[in-house]
Amino acid sequence: MWPDDLQNHTFLHTVYCQDGSPSVGLSEAYDEDQLFFFDFSQNTRVPRLPEFADWAQEQGDAPAILFDKEFCEWMIQQIGPKLDGKIPVSRGFPIAEVFTLKPLEFGKPNTLVCFVSNLFPPMLTVNWQHHSVPVEGFGPTFVSAVDGLSFQAFSYLNFTPEPSDIFSC
Repeated sequence: MWPDDLQNHTFLHTVYCQDGSPSVGLSEAYDEDQLFFFDFSQNTRVPRLPEFADWAQEQGDAPAILFDKEFCEWMIQQIGPKLDGKIPVSRGFPIAEVFTLKPLEFGKPNTLVCFVSNLFPPMLTVNWQHHSVPVEGFGPTFVSAVDGLSFQAFSYLNFTPEPSDIFSC
C-alpha cells in the first residue's frame, strides 16, 4: 500500500553533446525546475539559484560526469557521421519571454529574466539590449532539458527600472 500523500517527482540528469556550441552540456532538474548546469571548463556545478550553492559543492560524481562527456564526444565522432541527415537539425523556433523576478517598482533594484523555450538543439547566445543598445554584465545563460527532447534557457539581468525603459533579450 502506498500512502495517499505519496507524490511522484522526477530528477532529470541530462548530458548532451553536439557539433555546435556548447559542444557538451549537462543539466540537472527536479520536477522540470533546473537546479544546476555543469561548467566543463571549471569541472564544477553552477547553481541556477543562490539557494542551491551548497548542493553545488558536491563533487562525488565528477568522475562519472567526465566519463559521460568523453563517451558523448566519442559518439559524435564515431556515430555522428553515420547519422548525418537523419537527425533533425532544429525543431520549431525558440520563444523568448522577458519578465521581472520581483514585482516591478520603479527606482528599486530588480532582475529581468529572459526565458527561452522550444529550444532544440540546445545552442543559443542570449544578448540583452536596453533601448536597442547592447548591455554588458548579465549573468550566465542556464540551459536545461525538459520532456520530449526539448530544452529551455534562462538568462538574468540585474537592473533598476525607470518608467521609460525598454529591454529585450
